[in-house]
Amino acid sequence: MEERELKQMNKSFKLLHKRFEKIIDKPETRRLQERVINIRTNAIENNEELQEQVRKTFKRNDIELFEAKDGDEAIKIMVDLINEYDKENKLVIKSKSNTMGEISARKRLEENGVKVIETDLGDRILQLKHTDNRPVHNTGPASHLSIDEITEIVNDGLNTDLDPVHQDILKTVRADVLSYVGDAKVGITGANAIAAYDGSIAIVHNENNVAYASSRKLHIVLAGIDKLVPEVEDAVSVCKLESVFGTGSPISSYINIISGPSKTADIEKKLLKPMYGAEKVVVILLDNGRSKAKDECLWCINCGNCVVACPVYNVVGNEFGFNYYLGGHGIALSRYLNESEEKDDKKLYMCTLCGMCTYNCPVATPTNELIESLRSKTEYKVDSHRRIKNNIKSNGSPYKHKNH
Repeated sequence: MEERELKQMNKSFKLLHKRFEKIIDKPETRRLQERVINIRTNAIENNEELQEQVRKTFKRNDIELFEAKDGDEAIKIMVDLINEYDKENKLVIKSKSNTMGEISARKRLEENGVKVIETDLGDRILQLKHTDNRPVHNTGPASHLSIDEITEIVNDGLNTDLDPVHQDILKTVRADVLSYVGDAKVGITGANAIAAYDGSIAIVHNENNVAYASSRKLHIVLAGIDKLVPEVEDAVSVCKLESVFGTGSPISSYINIISGPSKTADIEKKLLKPMYGAEKVVVILLDNGRSKAKDECLWCINCGNCVVACPVYNVVGNEFGFNYYLGGHGIALSRYLNESEEKDDKKLYMCTLCGMCTYNCPVATPTNELIESLRSKTEYKVDSHRRIKNNIKSNGSPYKHKNH
């Protein structure tokens, strides 16, 4: 990242932190945090049982379930479904999803002839940017771009002539996205949590873009197996805590709970479908290495508060991370994911092990401990360590010359 982008990112993070400070110490926030810690630790510990349960409840709720062992399988499932529902246009509208980013889904769908339109404002701006367009925060992907840079990106990408006015940018990008919605037969979203015993998908958002993506003829949900929790109440608690730590708001504008295709029983109490929403809901549960990851690595609720607090991330930006998983936790998680076969051991040593990520994590993910443990399994040594080792071997001293 360039220096100006880092400065803008830090400025954005400070605004987020100011909002966050106003609610973090409220008793209701702390109670919510304790509740979600219990939900996440128990859910990950009992993940296999929850997978068994969700297979039954999705079938009961008329939600089609696919289980993908890796990104290749997930992409093939999506491409086949898109061809089935919109072989002619292959147009998809998509909401924000870290799991989609994990497997480079947009790029790989486009390689299969699918036109993917991001509906989240920040993601759409980055999509129009074309190059160097990785996000810098889970809930604010374009936080590193100034209004002047965003204006230039939008003008170039949409052939407009806007001045750097926030509301004008919003209106223009919104109109651009909506111009695709009417023609799209397929929408793809992620999931913030999936309630296994209810067979329900919880999605948190502020822009109402998920309403458009989830009401296409076909709604595809891509989610990791780690998103499973027992019940809807647990899923809502996860969504609320993510809003607190991710945006500094006590609750988001919208939490969608989807428990099946659109239907009605208003004519003689006969069940008819579809009505206004999707006629088919498909969930792709992705393993992609999660089943072999340490439990603690999967507690994360993707709020992004760890990178706001991380001293390394605030200096180097999204270089410290893996794909859409940012900061030290992203590096730790990448050691297990199938998509990261070419693992970069050097990034394990970018972490200072200061523990600020863990201290500021709503579910106390011990990222620094995970990284320290992973370091012990690599052969990589940073240059300074290697030089000291060689000096000791040759000189009997950590210093370069014997006379030190």
